[in-house]
Amino acid sequence: MALITHPATGFPVGDPDRLPLVRNELPDSKHLRAAASSLILSASGWRKVFAADGDEESLTEKVAPADLVLAGAAAIAFAGLLRGSGSIGKGPSEAPALLVGLDTRPTGPALADAMIRVFLALGFEPRYLFMVAAPEIMAYARRAAALPPGHDEHALGFCYVSASHNPAGHNGLKFGAAEATGGAERSGGVLSAARIAPMTEAFRALVADPDISERVMALMEAADRRRLSRIYAECSAWKRRSISAYTLFSHEVITGLPRPEDRDLFFEEMARSAETRPLGIVADFNGSARCLSIDRDLFAALGVTAASINENPRRFAHRIVPEGESLDQCRAELERAHAADPSFRAGYVPDCDGDRGNLVWFDETAGEARQLEAQEVFALCCVAELAQLVRNGELSYDEAGNAREKAAVVVNDATSMRINAIARAFDVDVYRAETGEANVVGLAASLRRRGYLVRILGEGSNGGNITHPSSVRDPLATMGALLKLLLLRDGSEGLYRIWMRLSRRLGEYRPDFELGDIVRSLPRFATTSVFEKRAALALRETDHAALKSRYRRIFLREWELRRPELKRRFGFVSWQAFASRGEGESVASEDFGSAGKGGLRIVLQDEAGRPRAFLWMRGSGTESVFRIMADIEGGGPEDEEYLLSWQSSMLRAADLAEAEARR
Repeated sequence: MALITHPATGFPVGDPDRLPLVRNELPDSKHLRAAASSLILSASGWRKVFAADGDEESLTEKVAPADLVLAGAAAIAFAGLLRGSGSIGKGPSEAPALLVGLDTRPTGPALADAMIRVFLALGFEPRYLFMVAAPEIMAYARRAAALPPGHDEHALGFCYVSASHNPAGHNGLKFGAAEATGGAERSGGVLSAARIAPMTEAFRALVADPDISERVMALMEAADRRRLSRIYAECSAWKRRSISAYTLFSHEVITGLPRPEDRDLFFEEMARSAETRPLGIVADFNGSARCLSIDRDLFAALGVTAASINENPRRFAHRIVPEGESLDQCRAELERAHAADPSFRAGYVPDCDGDRGNLVWFDETAGEARQLEAQEVFALCCVAELAQLVRNGELSYDEAGNAREKAAVVVNDATSMRINAIARAFDVDVYRAETGEANVVGLAASLRRRGYLVRILGEGSNGGNITHPSSVRDPLATMGALLKLLLLRDGSEGLYRIWMRLSRRLGEYRPDFELGDIVRSLPRFATTSVFEKRAALALRETDHAALKSRYRRIFLREWELRRPELKRRFGFVSWQAFASRGEGESVASEDFGSAGKGGLRIVLQDEAGRPRAFLWMRGSGTESVFRIMADIEGGGPEDEEYLLSWQSSMLRAADLAEAEARR
């Protein structure tokens, strides 16, 4: 046995004969606790800087021994959760299978190697997909969990090594397993906050155990090396199966149709439209896991021409987070492609694990390519998917224009109220959850059990969308929504026309519309991007409930001082506060501290009591920053800047006052 390389990329997969840990480098309890202290544990993922040199932008493949022990402890905790499900066979031939994959960060293989050995020693059968996009492994996990035990593809869940949009030196872990709550939906998404909580506590207990380093080392030594060699050698075969499952699932997500034959007809309709109105898109893969996924084939099936740049995995051409300057290369490439072929009208940039993609578009009026804000991307997707419900007959209206079906859009607390304006046009409700993909997915599943039709959900502040039946953001769902808006216009009523009709602007509709017409039809809001530097505060206070309580006293004072100006400039005369914790949002006007570590939203209202803007805050669950934003209807950049500066000054004052009170 020797080092096994991945045939598609040439990257090392693993060496069964070489242990990732050696005994004379095992960390003691002090060093292990120090390594664990920077690990952020949230339902959406566990993250820290895993690069051995400590540089968050590092491209080293090396992981420190203490962090390899943490990875092994995480594998033990996840194995315990799976065994606690009661669905695992006990015989040696019934080793429960689970999927393991990673994004393209250099530290991923070392962390996966450590965990696979522990899983194997604990009696599990890891199926290693190596580099795989997050939506792909989750789609495959959904299918594998639905297959009966004993089927050669049945698996209980997945472990995914990724830090999503964080810099390259970061890494982390996401876990998923079949859950009774949410059914199949939960089989294809990360663990709910309620289910991962005991696993997190079990992990903390393991890290506190003075013998954990020795225990992890012993498990790695006990892993059968012949089986390990087979696992590494078979990764390409399992990846092919995941590609197949993801392709079929993407067709289901984009069309929203239950029968395969209807999905085929839907794709054929899109392709015929693309023959009449050719459409090209640019993909900037930025070395992400999407380099190895189905994007190109899916666009070909839709009749869409696709061009790509930065398509070599692990070669990051710019920042991983697909915001701001990270979209510049795609924008420039779109301008070049459009000059050569005017059918190229849009482009997208995914993050490292490929679970979202933000957009650029060619503005025919301005004669240049432009970026779309994350909130605008989500808004376009909501327009597309709600209009498709109408087109498919799933959402209908009585003579008074009221929806006959109960339908909703589920968003995170930092999503712009632009979505509320869109939802009003379709007569559907908007429900908000605390930021975190697991919270949004959980709330949507809960609403479906209550009889709601929930086609689209997501975190508008982070870009991308989750389109049912998926449980994860996916740039292919985002691009699918955009392509449907552009291509579905003949035969039955097109999606953009439905939107213009229901928003009472049918007189502005023209059959030869361009993408710019759709973008400009969105309700006008000015909203902070949560990835701007001015939206991330470094605060000293770690007790977020105390900070928010102190903030309330400052806000009440500031409200009285600024009341005349706020009324004159914006029309604000009243306010209401909401706390978001987990899968819901509640009124918190009397107690801002009730938000705890969750989100706090101060909604500013006009004389009619109509919400016109909000201020938002929440400590990040995946980074060591306190995020803030402002959102205002009909405002410009100067209005958003005013509100955000006000929010920032009040929070800094609350932080300083809290620090002084503790002296």
